Amino acid sequence: MAGYLVIGAGKFGRSIAKTLYNHNETVLVIDKNEELTQQIIDDGIVGEAVSFDVTEENSLKKVVSSDDFEVAFICIEGSLQTSALVTVMLKELGIKTIICKAITKIEGKILEKIGARKVVFPDESVGRELAFEFLKPDVTEHLKFSEKYRIFEFKAPKKIIGKSLVELGLRKKYEMNVIGIKRKGEELRISLSPDEKILENDMLLVVVNVEKMIQFNKEYLDN
Repeated sequence: MAGYLVIGAGKFGRSIAKTLYNHNETVLVIDKNEELTQQIIDDGIVGEAVSFDVTEENSLKKVVSSDDFEVAFICIEGSLQTSALVTVMLKELGIKTIICKAITKIEGKILEKIGARKVVFPDESVGRELAFEFLKPDVTEHLKFSEKYRIFEFKAPKKIIGKSLVELGLRKKYEMNVIGIKRKGEELRISLSPDEKILENDMLLVVVNVEKMIQFNKEYLDN
C-alpha cells in the first residue's frame, strides 16, 4: 500500500501522523510553518516533513503523487476555504481517499460534497482512532471499553489456522483474549477450551489492547 499524507501539523495532525509512523507506515507531513515541521522531525513523530503553502498548486504537485500516497488527512486549523481548496487539488492529483477535519456540521457537508470521503470533528484521541481505522480495514470494532481495550471481530488469518489457542499464546504476546468463535452454520461459541483449534473461515471475537491489535494486524492480517 502507498503511504499516508498528513496536511497540517497541529495537535490532531500530529496525533494521526505519530500513530501511523509508530506502526512503520510511510508518512509525509506538510505544514507551512517551517519551525513546526522541523520540530516534529526532531521529536521523532515522523521521519519526513516539508514546509510550504499547500494552496500553491505547483508546489503541491512537486511533492504529492498518487503513486506515492493513497490516503490524505487534511488537518488544517480553522480554514474551511483552505481545506476545501486542498481537497479539490488532491482529488485532481488522483489521491483515492481524503479525510478532512471540520469544526461545524455545515463545514463537514461542504467538504463531503467536494470530495472528502470522511469528515471528522476531532481531538487528539479521535486522531489516534482515525489512524487506527486505516491500519485495520478488515477488522470490525464492536465495543469500546476504554481508550486502551476494545472488542474486535475478524476472520482468522491463514497463519493461525490449525493451531490451538494455547499454541498461539495470543494473551501473552498481544494482550488478546479470544472470547468467541463463529463458524459457518453455527452459533457463536463462547465456552472455549485452551486446546480449541482455529479452523479456516472462523470468525474470532476478541478483547484486546488497541495498540497490540495494530501489531497483530501488521503481523497476521496484512499477509
